[in-house]
Amino acid sequence: MDYLKVYPQRKNYFPPWKSNDFYYLNPFENFIKSDTADVTYLQLFLEHRAHYNTFIPVYTDGSRVPTHSSFAVVFPDNISCFKLHPSCSIFTAEMTAALHALMQISNGPCGCYIIYIDSLSVLQSLQSFRYHSHPLVFEVLDFYYRLYSRGFTVLFCWVPAHVGISGNEQADKAAKSAAHFFNTSIPACDLKKHAKTNLHLKWQRQWSLETENKLHFIKPLIENWPILKNRRSDTIITRLRIGHARATHRYLLLGEEMPMCPHCNCSMTVLHILIECQYFNTQRLRFFRTTVVTLPVLLGRNPHIQLLPFLKSIGFYSLI
Repeated sequence: MDYLKVYPQRKNYFPPWKSNDFYYLNPFENFIKSDTADVTYLQLFLEHRAHYNTFIPVYTDGSRVPTHSSFAVVFPDNISCFKLHPSCSIFTAEMTAALHALMQISNGPCGCYIIYIDSLSVLQSLQSFRYHSHPLVFEVLDFYYRLYSRGFTVLFCWVPAHVGISGNEQADKAAKSAAHFFNTSIPACDLKKHAKTNLHLKWQRQWSLETENKLHFIKPLIENWPILKNRRSDTIITRLRIGHARATHRYLLLGEEMPMCPHCNCSMTVLHILIECQYFNTQRLRFFRTTVVTLPVLLGRNPHIQLLPFLKSIGFYSLI
């Protein structure tokens, strides 16, 4: 990763006397997408365009697939689309598209433009940024205000995706078909998340090979499990999950022979006590309503509610 350029976590550099007066248009705010027909959105958009017919429309979109992110910017006479580094999030792709649109506008004639974005989270982030907002939020706002100072009029407008708005559909298609990589810095937050995801996948692959591990049968997937509120109970459950209890492993510390089950004359293990020993079938039927149980059922993500009472009834609770 040494060759990657990383965005530093930029802080709010706007002076306190300069308020953020960024706003965006939303001619569809009174309509719920799930309850609104596409033709209604199209009609509203046509009415909106009739009102802003002197503004040049610019459409942006971001896309994300497992191998990479990408974005596209659609002008009336030009379409740009690029891939981004695999670590870039969909939010970064959408924000990069907005920044790229502003950069293209700055290279064109001074005039009036509307940038149409189907990501409401991007527009909301630009309108109400925070001290530690995404670094591209500040990049976009900085470029936006510089264009304003040069006499450009640039508006932003939210549009619903996949309702048949031609420019938005073009941007969506172009973003998904992008073939060339865009050389840009990667936000540190995206790179950190990408690294954590890859490390987790590597860890999971290694863990999947540990089929002989007692815990693997109970917890095949690496994920956070809830902690019991009672520390003693949580300690007992943890020891049972890894198959280590005083009654089953104390002999190793004392240099003694492996303990045997007094009822079955076989090795005393957590698996034997909880699942296999026929002597405790009556208690299993009483607490679990069945004599056939499994370790994942008893010791899984949410341990069986009757497990601790069962352990106390057979006298094993104090030996763990």
